[in-house]
Amino acid sequence: MKIGYIRISTVDQNTARQEVLMKELGVNQVYIDKMSGKNTDRPQLRKMMSFVREGDTVIVESISRFARNTRDLLDLVEQLTKKKVEFVSKKEAIDTTTPTGKFMLTIFGAVAELEREYILQRQREGIAIAKENGIYKGRKPIDCPELEVVVGQWRRGELTAVEAMKRLNLKPRTFYRKAKQVCP
Repeated sequence: MKIGYIRISTVDQNTARQEVLMKELGVNQVYIDKMSGKNTDRPQLRKMMSFVREGDTVIVESISRFARNTRDLLDLVEQLTKKKVEFVSKKEAIDTTTPTGKFMLTIFGAVAELEREYILQRQREGIAIAKENGIYKGRKPIDCPELEVVVGQWRRGELTAVEAMKRLNLKPRTFYRKAKQVCP
């Protein structure tokens, strides 16, 4: 069975290009994650890894859609290999059924990781320069005029935390951090 894995970094991005490729390749089942690839803790990836069985082939558009660093890539491919599942990356033309494919997988994995590190380095350098020039000041503070009132209601048990977060339009982590600042 041909099994496709698609990943995009954010829900705002589009999976269409990868889905078209999977259809062209005759993939039977596709798993799609809409989240960062910084680690392998992705729901659809886990689901796919537990679903695959001997004789299956996992197909990805490119290595960077499957794993962001060499260690994760090699670990995932090793898990597939133990299950006697083949791995194919179309962009890099890698097929793990051959010794050359296995070697190229290692090389391309290292290159993908290096590329990601360069991107992060350039991003940090750009932010540092922008800060020096007074252009970048970080995120804009979240303005919550009702914060003290709503946090007070929450602390008195008049509102649940979920209700308070909805009313303030805050995510849990931000809500608790701001609540701590209002009344530690």
